Amino acid sequence: MHLESVDLIQFKNHLKTNLEFSPQLNCIMGLNGSGKTNILDGIHYLSLTKSAVQNSDSLNISHGQDFFAIKGAFSLSKKNLEVRCTFESGKKKLIYQNGKALDKISDHVGMIPLVLIAPDDTELIKGGSEGRRKFFDGLISQLDHLYLDHLIRYHHFLKQRNALLKQFAESGRRDLTLLGTYDQELIRLSVILAKRRMALMEEMAPSFQDHYADIANRQEEVAVSYETEALRADFESYFLSLRQKDLATKNSNAGIHKDDFEFRIGAHPIRKIGSQGQQKSFIIALKLAQFQIFEKAKGEKPLLLLDDIFDKLDDERIAKLMELISHRTFGQIFLTDARPERSKKILGDLDAEVKFFEVELGAVKK
Repeated sequence: MHLESVDLIQFKNHLKTNLEFSPQLNCIMGLNGSGKTNILDGIHYLSLTKSAVQNSDSLNISHGQDFFAIKGAFSLSKKNLEVRCTFESGKKKLIYQNGKALDKISDHVGMIPLVLIAPDDTELIKGGSEGRRKFFDGLISQLDHLYLDHLIRYHHFLKQRNALLKQFAESGRRDLTLLGTYDQELIRLSVILAKRRMALMEEMAPSFQDHYADIANRQEEVAVSYETEALRADFESYFLSLRQKDLATKNSNAGIHKDDFEFRIGAHPIRKIGSQGQQKSFIIALKLAQFQIFEKAKGEKPLLLLDDIFDKLDDERIAKLMELISHRTFGQIFLTDARPERSKKILGDLDAEVKFFEVELGAVKK
């Protein structure tokens, strides 16, 4: 599978950009703020129907415009696929496959598997549990549509339950029968989702540890552990035991929305003792494990997006990563760098077809 071309129209700072790609390695160069990362984000949107950077679609529209459109031509193993994503202010976004609008946007997720490694990924380590849950949920959702459906349903019932708790506090009246209905659905879905998350952890662990050992030259041991109450044998009684606390706080205090994933180096949390290089190596290893899981599940290599990948990596770790690339471990790669001379020096020695693009102020130099 590879992306043959992309068209960005009024997407961020790209008013009209067309690019044709190499099926192997594509290096997008330019100063910070030039728009190189926005090209990767457009590719991300074609795969996952959302930006990796902005939560609101309206923020992806070029300044002074009222819509954006992204079109990508993909060569899949058994067919060609054209994907078009459009969004107009005040309207819902539309996703088209070969000219046909999809009824359910979620049906598109997973069709074009993609792995993105970006500079702010270290927030997975430094930030709160919500970001870590979002990452692993996004990973599983690309593999398992039933998981995505269950996750959407879970958050729907969670929202309804929290709204009901607030209504109880405001009105002074309590419909405990309705609350109990929400309780049972959240308990049921929590167990299903937690089991799938735990299965992912078990599947990822060997690949993740091997990749970190390769990048870090086997200097440290790392691990990811999943922390949840939903797999307790008494989870239902535990959930219900918090009802009085839920009523007092007007919030649901148990369920998989409270889960976390602990990242460790040795016996310690990496966020406390890990250097910048160790933390970035940890994230790269995690994402490369994600890549292998996608490849195994889909039977083809996902797109790999490497945004500013050389930043905060020493020469030895860069060399290890380039060794993986030169061995054709991956399929089509998109890489950004703010230093063209560095990119050309590092990539010029690889046994791979490399295509360079230079971006300046939202335009690609011809």
